[in-house]
Amino acid sequence: MPPKGRDGPGAAMPADDSTADAQTPAPNTPAPRTIFSVPAPIKRIFDKVPLITYAPNELPYRAANEVDGNRLFIFTDDEGARLGKPSFNPQCLRWQAYLKFVGIDFHTIPSNNHASPTGALPYLLPALPLNTLVPIPSNKLQKWAIEQVHCEEEQQISMRFEVYASLLDTRIRNAWLYALYLDKDNFDAVARKLYIEPSTSNAVVRSVLATQLQQAARDELLKTSDYIDVSDLEAEADNAFEALSTLLGENQYFFDRRTPGLFDASVFAYTHLLLDKSMGWRHNRLSVLLRKYKNLVRHRDNLFEKFF
Repeated sequence: MPPKGRDGPGAAMPADDSTADAQTPAPNTPAPRTIFSVPAPIKRIFDKVPLITYAPNELPYRAANEVDGNRLFIFTDDEGARLGKPSFNPQCLRWQAYLKFVGIDFHTIPSNNHASPTGALPYLLPALPLNTLVPIPSNKLQKWAIEQVHCEEEQQISMRFEVYASLLDTRIRNAWLYALYLDKDNFDAVARKLYIEPSTSNAVVRSVLATQLQQAARDELLKTSDYIDVSDLEAEADNAFEALSTLLGENQYFFDRRTPGLFDASVFAYTHLLLDKSMGWRHNRLSVLLRKYKNLVRHRDNLFEKFF
């Protein structure tokens, strides 16, 4: 998914008083200059205009005034938001699907990381209490949903949840990052269309954003390997699909649940986007691998038809 820039301008660090006192030059002795010394004219400017720490981004005005009910801010376009279509971003789609699965009504609102008060998507503005402007970030959405509808917390029911979730968070996600951001044809046909072109019309800014997205994906993949081997990434994803297929078996939902839950949403977030022809993939080797496992394809198709 797109990199999340969370670091904002920082405040100037105050000097440590004890250290400053110990190193104060004797009277009438000029302070020694170093390569880190700030020229006096520049220092006078900063003394008059000190650095400040900016507050978090404010919520979009229309978010609090034009839509009633719960509002989920995700990567989508205006048409997708109006029709309630699945987000094109796996992290957003995971929570969009989960809220639908547990029966919580909400409106989707197009947004991006830079417009998010939390610095990342998705986030939710609940309908209650009225006029609340305190967003609920994705890492607290499940807890909020459980409080609203008293649904089960799957992690407490099945010890296998975290084990199999790691397949999604590592093997499948890594293959996804390569396919979307580092495969040149896919990047130009899919990532540019979804993440870069809607952000700005400035060619220079688009070029910078493209470089940042690709470098962020490359850095992420190199955290666990000295080099990027696409064949290895695809093989690992295939192994993960096989494990998930075995886990699902002939059941309709994972862990033999009567209704879909968070794990179903997590799997759907990738399987749907890999099988969705409207994404515009140029090279989709992961889809070929996924289609070998008929029960995973059936799982995706059933959820899409029932909830979207």
